[in-house]
Amino acid sequence: MRSRFHVAPLFLAASLLLGGCADQYGAGIAELPASAGWHRLPIGSWVLNDRLEARAMVFCPRDACPRQGFAAVISFEGAEARRMEQALSENPAELARSFARLKAEKAAAKAAEQRKSGKKPQKPAPERSVTDYARFDTPEAKGVLVTIRAKDAPSRQGVTAILYARENDRLVVALAVSDEAEAAKREAQAAWRSR
Repeated sequence: MRSRFHVAPLFLAASLLLGGCADQYGAGIAELPASAGWHRLPIGSWVLNDRLEARAMVFCPRDACPRQGFAAVISFEGAEARRMEQALSENPAELARSFARLKAEKAAAKAAEQRKSGKKPQKPAPERSVTDYARFDTPEAKGVLVTIRAKDAPSRQGVTAILYARENDRLVVALAVSDEAEAAKREAQAAWRSR
């Protein structure tokens, strides 16, 4: 009987905490529901940039879905919107190259640090992946499909589908990540329709 009294306050406290966090979750994505294994992710206060708004983020873990996935709807305004729209419209391959440059810069900084400490710098690791992109526009939005494949196992890949368009002064972006192009496109389109 005593153990029930210890559990009740813990249950009540957990309920209050979860209730207090309920407004931290976005509206979700109607076509990617919890009943199909998709979980809404908290988005309330994680973004510190005033010009970025996270509207919805959902994740389907491997144990709940036949294919693990992620989908989101975010929007940008001001200079951030212009930069993102330019990158997606003019040269999406540059986005992939910027990730490669970031990795190279980190490797160079690590090598410099090793030289300063008297250690012999390690050789940089060879490129282990290949990045491709293609366009897939819809009547409502422009689209980019980015595929990253492992060089040693081309069947291993990650695909990001991105749909974007202007809505007044904001750039709205719907994206989805999957291991298959058609699934990524389908989930990005579902996210776009929920915007």
